[in-house]
Amino acid sequence: MKISNTFNNSSIITGFILLGFPCPREGQILLFVLFSAVYLLTLIGNGSIICAVCWDQSLHTPMYILLANFSFLEIWYVTSTVPNMLANFLSDKQLISFSGCFLQFYFFFSLGSTECFFLAVMAFDRYLAICWPLHYPTLMTGRLCANLITSCWVLGFLWFLIPIFIISQMSFCGSGIIDHFLCDPGPLLALTCEKAPVMELVFSTLSPVPLIVPFLFIMGSYVLVLRAVLKVPSAAGRKKAFSTCGSHLAVVSLFYGSVLVMYGSPTSEHEAGMQKIVTLFYSAVTPLLNPVIYSLRNKDMKKALQKFLRL
Repeated sequence: MKISNTFNNSSIITGFILLGFPCPREGQILLFVLFSAVYLLTLIGNGSIICAVCWDQSLHTPMYILLANFSFLEIWYVTSTVPNMLANFLSDKQLISFSGCFLQFYFFFSLGSTECFFLAVMAFDRYLAICWPLHYPTLMTGRLCANLITSCWVLGFLWFLIPIFIISQMSFCGSGIIDHFLCDPGPLLALTCEKAPVMELVFSTLSPVPLIVPFLFIMGSYVLVLRAVLKVPSAAGRKKAFSTCGSHLAVVSLFYGSVLVMYGSPTSEHEAGMQKIVTLFYSAVTPLLNPVIYSLRNKDMKKALQKFLRL
């Protein structure tokens, strides 16, 4: 990490130290093995879903096309943090360059925002399928599905572009130590040479929007779905309707449950250790569990995966 001295003798940093999970060398190696396995299984699980959807013609429907895109997103979401974390487990210095830190910052938050948008679109797809079953093929066309997918990626990657660019132009002073395993905005803004309340306000205002708005949309969609399902006369029909959205609800609960714990209250209220654990859960553990949830609770996906794995 380079440190340059300004004329007022304050130290301006051009790199950061990610503390990660401080523990003895043996513990670092154990964590490296554990998260290497998690990362590898995440790639295999999500990659298998992508391959199964591409290979099986019966899965070429909006629901599974969205799921394949979601799995592709999960691969890159976990890749934005875990490889660097693994490298730091084996490194004594645990340094990350200035540009590397802000690239990680940008991709982590952009991919997280994209995930929120995808979860909302997937809820919308389930709403159309259950509430408008006869009109579903004409409503959720291939063109609409493609437009929704494109919108998720574009909105996700544009939302934080300007705020992160502005933050990256600020000067950072002090030790350059970030008590986290990734470049998080809270510790970063605490290292700025001069306080920027306007920038902090802008970022704190923009950050919750791609989290809260899709969440409200998801809840609204499922309220309408629940109302429609309760009107189904047969128990078998209600069970079938609920089974089509059970996997998605489980994934939403896992992701939003951990994210809302993290960002639902001011960051200062959380200890650094708790921040790391919660962030680790929704950034690494959830992408690992998602393929398991979708493959176990979805008969079509389970059959497609079994056929694909026999090849």
